Amino acid sequence: MTAELTRMTAAEMASAIAAGQVSAVEVTQAHLDAIAAVDGRVHAFLHVSAEIALAAASAVDARRAAGQPLGPLAGVPIAVKDVFTTADMPTTCGSRILDGWQPPYESTVTRRLREAGAVILGKTNMDEFAMGSSTENSAFGPSRNPWDLTRVPGGSSGGSAAAVAAFEAPLGTGTDTGGSIRQPAAVCGIVGMKPTYGGSSRYGVVAFASSLDTPGPLARTVLDAALLHEAMSGHDPCDSTSIDAPVPPVVAAAQQADVEGMRIGVVTELGGEGYQPGVLARFGEAVELLESLGAKIIEVSCPHFGYALPAYYLIAPSECSSNLARFDAMRYGLRCGDDGTRSAEEVMSLTRGEGFGAEVKRRIILGTYALSSGYYDAYYGKAQQVRTLVTRDFDTAFGQVDVLISPSTPTTAFRIGERADDPMAMYLADLCTIPSDLAGNAALSVPCGLAPDDGLPVGLQIMAPVLGDDRAYRVGAAVEAALRERWGHPLLDEAPELTADGMGAAGARSTK
Repeated sequence: MTAELTRMTAAEMASAIAAGQVSAVEVTQAHLDAIAAVDGRVHAFLHVSAEIALAAASAVDARRAAGQPLGPLAGVPIAVKDVFTTADMPTTCGSRILDGWQPPYESTVTRRLREAGAVILGKTNMDEFAMGSSTENSAFGPSRNPWDLTRVPGGSSGGSAAAVAAFEAPLGTGTDTGGSIRQPAAVCGIVGMKPTYGGSSRYGVVAFASSLDTPGPLARTVLDAALLHEAMSGHDPCDSTSIDAPVPPVVAAAQQADVEGMRIGVVTELGGEGYQPGVLARFGEAVELLESLGAKIIEVSCPHFGYALPAYYLIAPSECSSNLARFDAMRYGLRCGDDGTRSAEEVMSLTRGEGFGAEVKRRIILGTYALSSGYYDAYYGKAQQVRTLVTRDFDTAFGQVDVLISPSTPTTAFRIGERADDPMAMYLADLCTIPSDLAGNAALSVPCGLAPDDGLPVGLQIMAPVLGDDRAYRVGAAVEAALRERWGHPLLDEAPELTADGMGAAGARSTK
C-alpha cells in the first residue's frame, strides 16, 4: 500500500482524500514509511517531524468528516527546504552556525501551505545558506541523486529534489537564486519552477541574495507544480519586494497543454561547446517535438547571456556578504570561544570561522571585496550594468517570441566529489539558469528524456516574461503530455525502486 500511495501524483492524492477513498493520515504514514525505508541512503531530509505531520493529516480528515470543503492540496505531504523558517521545527539552512535553531516565527510560504491543508513532513537538506549546485556544501553531509546514488541531486535545493524523485514526498519547496530549483529538478528528472521574482513571498526565507532569492515548487508533474505554485504564491505585505498582482493562472495553463501557434525561441548562446552531447541530443528532440505540436521555432540571440554568470558571482556574493553579517554569535546560533576572557570581536571571528563552511566563506570574502572602497564601481557597479543588459536581452527576445527554451543544465548529474575542489566547474552548472534570476522573469524545468550517453535525466528549460508564468506551464504541460503519449509512461516510471544497494546502474536503464 505504501508504494501505491507514494506513486500517486499530488493531484490524485488530494482527489482521493477529498472523496474519502483514502485518509490523509494513511497517505502521510505511507510517506513517513518511505522516508524511513530509503532516506538513510538518499539523505534528503535533515529533520522529519512525524508527530506534527500526522496531527496535520488528522486535522484534514476531521474537516472532511465534518463536511467542510478541502483545498486542492489538503492532506498532500510536502518536503520543505530548510531555508524556510518553521516555528515548530528547526531551521538550519544546512549550516553549523544555525544547528538546532528554532525560529520564533513562520515563513509566509509555509504558513500558506499549512492553511491550505498541506502536510509538512519535515525539512530537507541544502547547500549551506543556498550557496552551491550539488548539496555537497551542507554541514550535515551531501544528499544523493535517487537515479544514481554516486551522483549529486543538484543544489541548492537538492534535498527537496531528491525527496520528490525518490517518492519520499510528492511535492517539495525550494528557492532559486541562481538556478537552485531548476538545476536540481533537471538532474533528478522532476519539474521545478522559478516564479517571477516577487511572485512568492521571501518573508521567513533566510536571505542569501535578496534581489535574487525566489521561492518555488518542485514536483513530479507539471500540474502538481502548478498547484503548489498557486498555493504558495500571492502578494505579501510582509515582503517589500512582493508584487501586488494576481497570481498568473498557472493551474489552468498546466491543464491546457497546447502550444499550437506559439512562437518559441531557441537561445543560441545556451548550447554548443561545453554541453554534454546527450543533453544536446535530448534538447534537440524536444525542439522537434514542440515544432510537431504546432509551435513556430525561432532562433533568438541573447548576446549578453555569456556575461551573466560572472555578473551573478559578483552580485550574489555582495548581497550575501551583507545578509550573513547578522550571524555574529551575539544574538542567536552558534557561539565559539566565549570563555569570559575573549572580546566580542574575537568570539565573532571564532564563531564565523568555525560555523561557516568553505563555500560560504569564499562568497563572503568575494562579496566584501567587491563592495569595498575603490572597487565598488569596478566590480559590483559593472555587474549591475551587465544585469541590465541581460534584462534588455530578455525584453528584446520576448518582443519576438512567447517563450524561450534551452537545456536546463549543460550536463546531467555529476559524481559526488567530482567538482568539490573546483569552484569554477561547480559554478558552470548554473550557466543556463542564471540569466532568468538576474532579470527576474519566470522559468520552468521539465524532464525531456534520459541522456543516451549515461542514462540520466535531462531537463528542458522554458523561460517566460515577468508575470508570464502561465506560459511556461502551458509549454511544459504540452511537452510532458507528448512524451507520455510517445513513451506510454511518465519519465519517472523509468526509475526503479530504491533497493538495499540503491537504484540500478544508470547505464542499465532505457535511454529512449
